[in-house]
Amino acid sequence: MRFQILHEGRGRVRLRAVQASMSMEQADVLEAWLLALPQVDQVTVHERICGVIIVFRGSREALYRQLAGFSYALAAPKVHLAGSRSRAMNRAYKEKLVFLVARHVLKKLYLPLPLRRVINTCHALPRIGRAAGMLLRGKLTVDMLDGAALGVALLTGDFTTAGSVRFLLKLGETIDEWTHKKSVDDLARSMSLQADQVWQLSEDGTQVLAELSQIRPGDRIIVHTGHVLPLDGILEDGDVMLNQASLTGESVPVAKRPGSAVYAGSVVEEGNCVVRVTGALGENRYDRIVRMIEESEKLKSGAEQRAYDLADRLVPWCLGGSLLTWLLTGNATCAVSVLMVDFSCALKLSMPLSVLSAMREAGRHKITVKGGKFLERLSKADTVIFDKTGTLTHACPTVRYVVPFNGKDGEEMLRTAACVEEHFPHSVANAVVRAAEERGLSHHEMHSEPEYVVAHGIATKIDGERAIIGSRHFVFEDEGVAILPEDQARFDALDPGSSWLFLAIGGVLSAAIGIFDPLRPEAGEIVRLLHEAGIGKLVMLTGDSRNTAAAIAGELGLEDFHAEILPEDKARYIHAEQAQGRTVVMIGDGINDAPALSLADVGVAIGSGATIAREVADVTIAAEDLRELVLLRRLSEKLMRRIGRNYRFVMGFNGVLIALGALGFLAPATSALLHNGSTLLLSMDCLTDLLPE
Repeated sequence: MRFQILHEGRGRVRLRAVQASMSMEQADVLEAWLLALPQVDQVTVHERICGVIIVFRGSREALYRQLAGFSYALAAPKVHLAGSRSRAMNRAYKEKLVFLVARHVLKKLYLPLPLRRVINTCHALPRIGRAAGMLLRGKLTVDMLDGAALGVALLTGDFTTAGSVRFLLKLGETIDEWTHKKSVDDLARSMSLQADQVWQLSEDGTQVLAELSQIRPGDRIIVHTGHVLPLDGILEDGDVMLNQASLTGESVPVAKRPGSAVYAGSVVEEGNCVVRVTGALGENRYDRIVRMIEESEKLKSGAEQRAYDLADRLVPWCLGGSLLTWLLTGNATCAVSVLMVDFSCALKLSMPLSVLSAMREAGRHKITVKGGKFLERLSKADTVIFDKTGTLTHACPTVRYVVPFNGKDGEEMLRTAACVEEHFPHSVANAVVRAAEERGLSHHEMHSEPEYVVAHGIATKIDGERAIIGSRHFVFEDEGVAILPEDQARFDALDPGSSWLFLAIGGVLSAAIGIFDPLRPEAGEIVRLLHEAGIGKLVMLTGDSRNTAAAIAGELGLEDFHAEILPEDKARYIHAEQAQGRTVVMIGDGINDAPALSLADVGVAIGSGATIAREVADVTIAAEDLRELVLLRRLSEKLMRRIGRNYRFVMGFNGVLIALGALGFLAPATSALLHNGSTLLLSMDCLTDLLPE
């Protein structure tokens, strides 16, 4: 495809697609395709003028070569068009605003006064009717204030004021609705389910790792413990426990049996299953996420809820103030001026917009926050608990040793371990699979259906014999695995500074796999920065050996750590801290961290970790840099300061408007204009970034 270069700058280029016109669907395909390129950071596509603005890193020539090979037909099947709704919505609201303003101006310029009075009266009657209905039901709302203002203006014969007030109310409502929907839409797209590959079950029973975009209704997929369902479907085989919190808000997993409908976004907490797909990629999932964001009470922070409650409580005072003004002055215009100013609009719009904007800003830093209340809790947090493996240590641990026992071959044992571990997404399991690949050890499915034992290991059968792989506690204490006498000396000589996985077949130790798990380069710095950010207590909890944990805690300067503990021990520790009045943040990445992440005031999952950890966590951060935690803490603190400032502005400015209206210094239309204008400006301020680039 051809593009015309309009302007070039450092790391930025503006182009025009050489085509007669561009549809919204084509614009979405082009934008999604460009954003998928590794060197592209930001893309804006203007479909009306076929314009494209790209912010990128690296070689401009390489970008141009990729653009030259772009084709809508080839790109469309490979991208997920989550932004199509946003583009259509923005165009609809722009056209709605232009039509609204143009109609109001043309009406004032060309229609005779008697006709304008009739039109203004007809347009005002629905609002007056709603206000009367609210009053009859005993509900004092903002709609009742607006209807009362219009009714008084019409009764006093001030049709021009009634028309101007109605226009300003409609204009303000449209802008407020657009602003809120756009914020929710941007956030929903950042939270939409991201999955690229899935295990597909062919008709002959073979498991094939397939691209999710290739799955069609009627295909069968396999979903294992700890994985998320990427598509809607019917459970065909397997009894499972599904965590549907992301869809229904249910905190307790739900049992599903063959024949049950299952939905994208649910997490398999127990069991494995075969699902017959009923919905293709992208169908319905996006709408469910939007509804979850709009309706779920868990998204509201305490500050937002207090704003809503205060706004509702102030409505009777505004109505009473207007009535008192009329009784004292006998001036209906002054009373209408007071009615035109209420606290509800600004409070109920600015607070959620501040939170949604902060969540969207976090998303640009590859941080997904699932609700405003978690940002509020983060600003108050005084205790941070780290998991070790994959969190404080490097995201890609590597296999350092493979020590065979019982006369086994080391490479064959690594091949066997990789075959079992590939079904379970954990950093250590990934290290085993990667080591086998690097050594050219390919494998086929040599075992029966594996069983994952949380925080312990995996059990299966190989050639009819029970095979297990996991921690020392699981293998030797729970399973009672034996070590042959001739292997004892080599077993005792295993490096105490490494983490070890033990593989046993037929109840006898067959291999030990030593894992080297280097610290993240920023781990020491993040401990210092969190202390500086006001976090008083930093703790490491790990199931690893005490020797390994002590060495890492000493290197990082952590004042407290607990080693060789189970998931339930982590949960109990968090509960004990909360019982002492602490606000606890838990950071982890594995399936075994899921209980602790759920219990903590704020659960933070590492993005490269297990799917179930990301699903049950309240916040997900990218795995590249833990310093994002400090950024998130700063963002949450600045959000709470902005909310406090908004409170003071709304109460002060609207209070002044009410006083000036009551004294006769402001006409009703002017009061409405200043009130709606201040609400709009405040909303625009709420959408600005809290942190500098």
